[in-house]
Formats: sequence, C-alpha cells, structure tokens
Amino acid sequence: MDRRQFTLSTLGLAASLAIQRPALAQSAGYRGPNVILVRFGGGVRRAETIDEATTWAPYLRHTLAPRGTFIPDLRIDRLEGVNTSHAEGTLNLLTGRYLAYRELPGVGDQLEPTAPTLFEYLRRAFDIPSHQVLLVNGEDRPQEEFFTFGAGDHFGVEYRSEMLSLHRYKLYRTAMQLAEGRLPEDELRKVQEERQTLLTKDPRGATPDPSPQVTAFWERWRQDFGDTGFKNPRGDRLLTELSVRAMAELQPRFLMVNYQDPDYVHWGNPSHYTRAIAIIDEGLQRLVSAADANPFYRDNTIFVITPDCGRDANPLAEVPFQHHFNSRSAHETWAVIFGPGIGKGVIDRPVDQSAIAPTIAAAMGFSADRAEGDALDGLFL
Repeated sequence: MDRRQFTLSTLGLAASLAIQRPALAQSAGYRGPNVILVRFGGGVRRAETIDEATTWAPYLRHTLAPRGTFIPDLRIDRLEGVNTSHAEGTLNLLTGRYLAYRELPGVGDQLEPTAPTLFEYLRRAFDIPSHQVLLVNGEDRPQEEFFTFGAGDHFGVEYRSEMLSLHRYKLYRTAMQLAEGRLPEDELRKVQEERQTLLTKDPRGATPDPSPQVTAFWERWRQDFGDTGFKNPRGDRLLTELSVRAMAELQPRFLMVNYQDPDYVHWGNPSHYTRAIAIIDEGLQRLVSAADANPFYRDNTIFVITPDCGRDANPLAEVPFQHHFNSRSAHETWAVIFGPGIGKGVIDRPVDQSAIAPTIAAAMGFSADRAEGDALDGLFL
C-alpha cells in the first residue's frame, strides 16, 4: 500500500467510525432555539462600541441593541487572580466560572478549561452531532484551539464541539496533499514538516479527527480557495466567511464566533483598533442577514454578543488601549441579546460576566450546574 492509499484509507476509517458511533444514550433530541454566541473579541472599550455618539459599530449599537435586551454594564469580577484577557474572558463566557482553567504544561500561555463548557453541557443533554456545535477561531489565537472540551472528571472529548479555523484547515490540507502525492518530493517534505508543526500545537494529543461533515466542509473550502492561502479572507473577515458558510452547510445549533482583531492595537496604532471594531460590525451584519434569510435560523435563533474583556482608558499612557493592568475599565464590558423569546429593553443594573453561560443554558433548555453565575432575571418573555 503506497502513501496515498494508506492516508486515504486512514481518513476513510476515521470517517466510518465517526458515522457508526451510536447516539449517546442519555441524550434526547433537541427542539430549542439555535444560539450564536459572538465574542466581540480582542478586548474593546464601551466608548468605541456601545456609546451612541462615538461607536465604530453602528449596526450593533443602533440596529441590534434595540432588537432585544441591551446590557450596558456587564462586569468581570475583581476576584484575586482574575486576569482581564482574551482566553480567560472567553472561558468565563463558556463555563460561567472564573479561574476555571489551567495552563497546559510546557506550552506557555495555552489554557485548558477545568469546568464543563457550554459545548459539553449541550451535547450531554441533547443528541446533537459534533458538527452542529461549532467554535470558529482566529488564526492568531491558537491558544483557543483547546476550548472545545475541558479536562478533569467531567464530560470530555465525547461531548466536544468541533473547530473551524485556519489551523484546522491546514491540518486537512496537509493530510490531503500528502495523500495525493502530486507535489515534487522537496515540496512534500515541506508539507510533512508543516503538518508535524501543526500537530505539536495540541500537546494533549487529544484532538479528534473532524467528522465526515466537517471534512466535506473543508473539501468544498479547498475547491473554492485552494492551497496557497492567498485567496481566502484573513483576520476577522475569515471568521465571518467560515461562520456564514457553516450556517449554510452544517447548520450548527450552537455556534461561537471568536472575533479577535481589535487586539492589534497593542502595536500602538489606534486605527488598527477602531477599524477592527468596524470589521466585526460588518461581520455581524452578514451573520444576522444569513440567519434572517435561512429558514433553519429565521425566527429560531438567539444571538448573544459580548466582549471577552474591556480595555484601559488612560489617556496618559503611551498606548492607551491595554488590558493587562487589571484596571477598572478592563473589567467593564457589555452584552446584546436578541431573538425569539427575548424581551426588548435595557437592563439598567450591573450584571456579572458569569451570568452569560447559565443564561444561554436556560435559553437552550439545559442546566450549567457548575456555573457560578445565575441566568438573567427578566430576560425571557
């Protein structure tokens, strides 16, 4: 058996096993609303996002906020050890807990959840296939490739979400290039080296092969955008493209989109930050339009839009857009929630970030029983 036959037979066996795996016995069919959780990521301040006069996200502020419940004062608790950063804030949203993570040994700043994520809660409660519970991740945040399931005595890999990201596409592409064997030997060696580097990104060695449905998604992506990386969008525009295509082709019941580009302001140019906010706002328009136009999502989808963390507001700092100094404004975020069964109005009291996960759980009909926060009162009609 040559290399191509071996690789294709391996991919085929994995797909066959994935198809044949029986539904989890304790799960029931899901009949609730779809949920799209948008992490308005990279850390953003209220002034540039939800202030009516100074926003760089007018669609969010003037169209989406009035469409449902607007929470202008969502706060990250000032607990000892809580860091106002992207991975930590994202795990707060996914678990409903603070400090519910650990560093992966020997890897640096890569975190792994130690409490159940919304993905795991949902798939334990309902018989939903992995390709319908998706996390869309950015190419510059490889740390967040590990948020599909957590460590410890809970749930685990059998209840994971699947991941759509440039990293996962490259894993697919390199596997196919090696299987096809069409490249010259020197280029195949480079592809093999690239693949080995990609595989080392997961020190747990626990990343399952994608489902047949996600593999087919990547096949279609490759047909449209090729192998070079020059044709597909980049940055947060890539995340929007992946998400809209996933909605059309995979129909996820729960989709999390981890936008990230406002963090480029660390380089010191404020326009990198404000333009990135505007690009996310454009992405929101595409996501909402796609949902409104698709019968699978129309009138049956709740959007939850909220940042991972805030940013400093110190005009005397050389770069007055940081978030690593644990300042008050870095703890200040917001949320917009709209969709069927969600009331319209403004919650004019402080709300803790840990409320987001149990609120999503309540909307979808399961319990996030290890969350520290509680579902929002008065949100549901």
